[in-house]
Amino acid sequence: MTLQMDNPLTSFQWKPQPQAEKVVRGIVDDFLSRTPAARELSRRMTDETGTRFFDWIDSIALPANRDTEAELLAAGYESRPVDGQGKRFAHEGGIFPPIRFGANRTEIGIKVESVVDFAAANQLPLKVEQPPLSLVRRLPVAEGQGTALWAVERHGYRGENPPAWNESKKLLLLKHAEQFRTRRRMFEQDEDGFKEADRLADAAIADLGVDVTCDIFFAAEREFWTRKNRAAQFQKARQDKLGLGWANHDHHTYRSSRKYFARMIGFFEKLGFHCRERFYPGEGAGWGAQVIEQPNTGIIIFADVDISPHELMSDFAHEPLPARDKLNTVGLWCGLHGESFLEAGMHHLEAQFDFDALRQQMESQGGVKVMKPFTDFTYLRQAFTEGERWNVREERIAKLLAAKLITDDQAKQFRTQGAIGSHLENLERNEGFKGFNQTGVTEIINATDPRLHAVPSR
Repeated sequence: MTLQMDNPLTSFQWKPQPQAEKVVRGIVDDFLSRTPAARELSRRMTDETGTRFFDWIDSIALPANRDTEAELLAAGYESRPVDGQGKRFAHEGGIFPPIRFGANRTEIGIKVESVVDFAAANQLPLKVEQPPLSLVRRLPVAEGQGTALWAVERHGYRGENPPAWNESKKLLLLKHAEQFRTRRRMFEQDEDGFKEADRLADAAIADLGVDVTCDIFFAAEREFWTRKNRAAQFQKARQDKLGLGWANHDHHTYRSSRKYFARMIGFFEKLGFHCRERFYPGEGAGWGAQVIEQPNTGIIIFADVDISPHELMSDFAHEPLPARDKLNTVGLWCGLHGESFLEAGMHHLEAQFDFDALRQQMESQGGVKVMKPFTDFTYLRQAFTEGERWNVREERIAKLLAAKLITDDQAKQFRTQGAIGSHLENLERNEGFKGFNQTGVTEIINATDPRLHAVPSR
């Protein structure tokens, strides 16, 4: 469970939840044994996308069963209000699907970005009761022996019975989604880029509310990032083949200059995010992060910034950070490519995978190298794909040179070879572990420093 403490660096202590995982996996394994179509989909997820059926689960519904309820409560699940029939249980201390009791059979819904895409990819009839652009749409996929598999599409709504939207509201949804997808990212002054994003977000929130606005904003962010990363394109195509999309996203990583870090966090808070744990990989790392979460969309952001140890105890997510005469890894990345929030896009998307299967498939089928793991615990495994090298605009190099933030040799390197830009991150979570590795990340971040990646001359 989450423990609140006085030290901001230890105010969230996530722990593996093996008992809860054992109970939930027992339910899922029983479901798969009685649902041949789900079992086949599970196989294809692993063989064709390097993912695990368990990680795609949106929700579970079960017939009333006091013994199972007692097992869940003993494993850390808690009873929650429900907007439909039956009882609903959720686990706040780990990443587990909500479980509802009172169904006529065992039902599992898997997360997809679009039920239409899933139906088309799997040649299923589109028997969806909810009309297009509803906040929740549920597609029946298959039935088994007292079981049913569903594909579930959500847009900023975690419950089962969302409010109905009229046609004018749906047109506004399409309008604002288009504006986020095409928002201008390059400005002479970065502050103008934030102002433009504020304008778009304020208009969308007024028409759609905070949660839906957040959902469509990050759909656009993933799309922008995918267009700039070959590993992402390879993996997205595989997941799209099964009609899944990026619904297995774990967290979105943004890099920010010190100047705009609080400005960026403020924008995300407007979209309903709350600060979670602070992240610092240790003395000498030169950077840290604020983890923030939007509970109704399931979106988590890992926000990186150059920072000193003494600044960690301040409210650095909200108080402006003073300028420096030196750039560490995160600051240099922003100097070369721009703010993640604007021109550069995300540094990486981390999605949930079968760690070993993805590595093997990336390298053998996609020709994409996966770097050495920087976390290899039983409950958390993490590795970057080899960095995507981006060209660097001359005006950015000239500005860094003039400020004496890079050397002449480094400027030459960036002009001729570009610089490492983005990654896809291979992540596997077990035992519901919700946190991050606080100690093993410095090595990988330093390994992605653009100054260390000169291409050998021939």
